[in-house]
Amino acid sequence: MAAGSAWSGGLYVVLVLWIVTVTCSAEPGRRQISMQLYPSSHSTPQAGDLLHVRAVGDNDTLHFLFCSQGAPTLLLIHTNSTSSEVQVNWPEFVARNTSGSLKVEPESSLMYSSAVVFSRLLEYDDVNDTAEPTSDLFPPYDLQNFTWNPINLSEPMALLCGTDASFTNGSLCLQLSVFDSEGRGEAWPHLLHSVNSSQLEVWLDGIPARATQSRFLLEMHAVGEAYPLSTVDVYQSIDDEYTPSIFKVSQWVSSVNGSSDVLGYALWKPVAYRQARPALEDATPCRHSVPRAQSGSMVTASSGLIRGFFSDPKSMALNVSFGLAGEPFYNVTRFLSWTLLVGVGSPPVDSFSPLVVAIMAVGLGIPMIILLVGGIWLCIRKSKGASSASYEPIN
Repeated sequence: MAAGSAWSGGLYVVLVLWIVTVTCSAEPGRRQISMQLYPSSHSTPQAGDLLHVRAVGDNDTLHFLFCSQGAPTLLLIHTNSTSSEVQVNWPEFVARNTSGSLKVEPESSLMYSSAVVFSRLLEYDDVNDTAEPTSDLFPPYDLQNFTWNPINLSEPMALLCGTDASFTNGSLCLQLSVFDSEGRGEAWPHLLHSVNSSQLEVWLDGIPARATQSRFLLEMHAVGEAYPLSTVDVYQSIDDEYTPSIFKVSQWVSSVNGSSDVLGYALWKPVAYRQARPALEDATPCRHSVPRAQSGSMVTASSGLIRGFFSDPKSMALNVSFGLAGEPFYNVTRFLSWTLLVGVGSPPVDSFSPLVVAIMAVGLGIPMIILLVGGIWLCIRKSKGASSASYEPIN
């Protein structure tokens, strides 16, 4: 009876832990997703496309705007209204003369806005295999000068690919994904996303390298009116369940005057992949530089979306470099992919899956149950021994 109770207690503990984990990770809500692609490619091929993704929640709306007019840009706008709209004056937007060609209505509903601009692709000849770009940098590829194909929609994803005039083949592509519910990316690194985030996967496919030992860096600008993404926090984890061998997460965050309240973020794991369908051995580490303030006028000139929406933008920039010393060079596979999550509010935090929690509970619970059962058994044996040792009566 005692042993059965102990086992029942252990199973009860495992069940409770499972329920708590599932409850804590329950979805906060869902969003209704709709997409609108402005038909720039039909009338003005040089203008670039503009995609508007509207994600309506219970009491707010997220507007994702993805644009290839100039350098590829993702603009995220958060409003406190379920009826807010983005209005575009297309002739003014294409002209790129003044700000205000893209705005939110009602203006009073605007809570937060932030943009990420993919500005340049840099390449260097790592002749000494140090993975340290110094004076061996080639002239950079300025992404605002790329020829971008029309955005290819496959809801809830959008694909944008472009080439430089010097490319004989190959392309640089960005794939935007938006989400109506919480989950994880299907491909490595399986980033955890919420309904308040979007995902951008960037890849180089077949781009001709200018040296046999070439490595690449990607330059990005974070843009905002008052509080652009400013600092990168790196968090350590003890779990690599979803991204084997990777125990860190980098978070480029925006906060008010350095407070702990996060307004928005860009999040990634420090890993890229050298194959389109990678195995574990195709993973390659990546690093980021320290964000530095940049000229708002410079990034405005490079991006039509920044010009159209922001009147006085503030900008921070960093580089993400791919590969470490001793890692294979780009020419080995001529492919490189990296994934970024962009959202509002606090970044999603990885936690152990219910299966892992159950395994841990069983692994820790069984020894405790064995000790408990053994203790009860010893008590029973001692009790029986004491009762059988009573004195015989004297005749």
